[in-house]
Amino acid sequence: MGVDEGPAGVDRPAEESDLKAPMAEDPGGECGDVKAETVAMVTTAGSEELTGTGAQTETAPRSWKWSVIYLCIYGFMSAIKPGEPFITPYLLSTEKNFTREQVTNEINPVLSYSYMVVLVPVLLLTDFLRYKPVLVVQGLSQVAIWLLLLLGSSLPHMQLMEFFYGVTLAARVAYSSYIFSLVTPGLYQRVASYSRTAVLMGVFFSSVLGQLCMSLGDMSYNTLSGVSLGFVLLGLLLSLCLPWPKRSMFFNRTHQHQQQQQLRELGEGDTEATKGERDLMNPAGVKAPASPALPPWRWCTLSWRQSVFLQMLGEVRGVVREPNLRLWCLWWVFNSTGYYLVLFYVHILWNKVYPATENKHVYNGGVEAVSVLLGAITSFLAGLVKIRWNLWSELLIGVITALQAGLLLLMGLTDNIWVCYVAYALFRGFYQFLVPIAIFQIASSLTKELCALVFGINTFLGTIVKTIITLIVADKSGLGLDVHAQFLVYFFYFALLTVIYMVCAAVVITRHYRRQSGGGASELSPTAAVESQSDAEPHSNGKPAST
Repeated sequence: MGVDEGPAGVDRPAEESDLKAPMAEDPGGECGDVKAETVAMVTTAGSEELTGTGAQTETAPRSWKWSVIYLCIYGFMSAIKPGEPFITPYLLSTEKNFTREQVTNEINPVLSYSYMVVLVPVLLLTDFLRYKPVLVVQGLSQVAIWLLLLLGSSLPHMQLMEFFYGVTLAARVAYSSYIFSLVTPGLYQRVASYSRTAVLMGVFFSSVLGQLCMSLGDMSYNTLSGVSLGFVLLGLLLSLCLPWPKRSMFFNRTHQHQQQQQLRELGEGDTEATKGERDLMNPAGVKAPASPALPPWRWCTLSWRQSVFLQMLGEVRGVVREPNLRLWCLWWVFNSTGYYLVLFYVHILWNKVYPATENKHVYNGGVEAVSVLLGAITSFLAGLVKIRWNLWSELLIGVITALQAGLLLLMGLTDNIWVCYVAYALFRGFYQFLVPIAIFQIASSLTKELCALVFGINTFLGTIVKTIITLIVADKSGLGLDVHAQFLVYFFYFALLTVIYMVCAAVVITRHYRRQSGGGASELSPTAAVESQSDAEPHSNGKPAST
């Protein structure tokens, strides 16, 4: 626990908060970690989407710094919930007195269900309402979570708490994408890294603070939950003071730009592109009769048909035809599913392996802090890897997935709590190593809008898979397995993924070297031809995919 957003009594993974979103993380979306030139090509988020006036464009550079600083402060403060790593021990302690079976099979599964139900509506409302209202709702949900933990005593209270965790998880995308409404495309990479760093620092500080309160202050779980409630109330107040953006990614593009686009297609009205031609045809400057005004319903129909959202939906079909994009999207869906299932139930496993009788001997906060640092290090190292991704992606994913499967088997069989701690930290580190690679591989040939939509679809599909597995494996109405048996199921899940990746890697590498030995001049893998064509004819309405 002790990480940003997650279920009650389970881990709240910070990385999911920042990667999704384009969701969507990651998913849940985040295109902020890709290269600046990838997002700088999106001209619609540049001059067209700012305000349309020179005065506002000039003042934007003076104000964006303070807005970004305030947003980072909000991200840091909203991530501080020192009681979060200790929710599972709290529920299983004499203060709450729930059984392990209740937490595993009746309380935790509600998170996956609520998350799936609210995800799509929240994603659409986030863009339509321009971020801030969703961040306020997220703050209210977090207040409700800690109030229920403090005051609730029955099973329905804890299940309602899990529902609010689902709302909180789904609303993370508002913070992830809010940052893009504040600055021009050239600054996306820098400010996205600032916002992500602020959240990670908040998670690290929160985990360390919680561990110090438990180990040195000998604080009760109830008191620690009260401290967490104070911090989330402060985060709610900060969210109320956030500036309200004038534009968003899909539904709130500049009205002036929308009208110009509509008039251009109708041929009814002057645009900058046609004004010069009309001057040449009419040098005397004789006024043409005014075009009849369009009825309001006609404007609404045109606006919906020409919305960026619908255009991007049409282009998603091209993404699945490209092998490399398809590979990393599938990794995002299936590996992220397994990853978050582990995070949701690992604290229950720790409690079963080592049911500490004293609060000061529970080290969940310290382990979460270490895992956050390890994840940050591996994410940084991923940026230094230089290999031929078209050829070796499947093999790299297969090897790391195999290592994760081995760690899950170790966690499921060992009776040593320290072995569990180390295996968990390594498991998260391996996942975090692949996350920035997946983000860049998916986003490098897509515009910001299409990138967000693809990550959103990936997140939603992953949520469906996660919900199905939860219903079958963990829920009381399904198999209702205990936590050790669940981790063995997760081991087989990752082992199956490993076999699939390794078979695909063998096929790709064999075909590549057969082509080379057959005298083929190309040094690329079979997927490269498709991707080379993609470079020449990228997605996103003809915008260049690379600089």
